[in-house]
Amino acid sequence: MGNREALLAGAKRCLYERGYTRPTSREIADAAGVSMGAISYHFGSREALLNEALIEAMLEWGAEVDAAVAAVSQEGPAGGHFETVWSRIVDSMVAHPGLWAATLEAFSRTDHPAEVRTQLSAALARARVGLARLLHPTGLSEDEEWKLGSIYQALLSGLALQWLLDADRSLSGPDLADALRVMAARIS
Repeated sequence: MGNREALLAGAKRCLYERGYTRPTSREIADAAGVSMGAISYHFGSREALLNEALIEAMLEWGAEVDAAVAAVSQEGPAGGHFETVWSRIVDSMVAHPGLWAATLEAFSRTDHPAEVRTQLSAALARARVGLARLLHPTGLSEDEEWKLGSIYQALLSGLALQWLLDADRSLSGPDLADALRVMAARIS
C-alpha cells in the first residue's frame, strides 16, 4: 500500500472514531503510518483528504448495501423490494454509526470552501441517483430518478439522524413503507 492509500485508510479510521471535524493532520498521518507532509503532497489539505476518504467510505457502504439487497433478493424476501432495501440500509446504519455521524457532520457544515462544496455536492448527486436505481432498478426517467433519489436521500439522512439520536424509536424498513403508504393515500 502506497502513502496515498495509507492516508485514505487512516483518514477513514479517524472519521469513524472521531468524526469529520475533530481529526488532526497528525492523527491522520499517525493512523496511516506516514509523515504529515504526505497529506499536502497527495491531497493538498487535511479537509480534501477527509472529503475523499468520506466519499470513498460512502461508496463502500453503498456497495455493501447493494450486496446485502442482492443476497436477500435472490432468496425471495417475504416483504417487498422497498422494505428489503430500507431494512438493509437501516441494518447498515447500525453497523456503521461512526460513518453516519461523520457524514452528517460533514454535510451539515456551511463554511466549506467552494471546491469542497463542489466535491460534496457531486457525491450527493451520485448518491441520489444511486438510491433511486437501487430502489427502482428499471423504468425510471432521468427526471424521475432525480426526484425520487432526492426524496430517498432526504429519508436516508433523516433516518440516520434519528437512528444516531434515538435508535429505539427509529423506523425500520417495514415501518417506513407503512408510513409512506399512509402519506401517499393522504396526498390529494
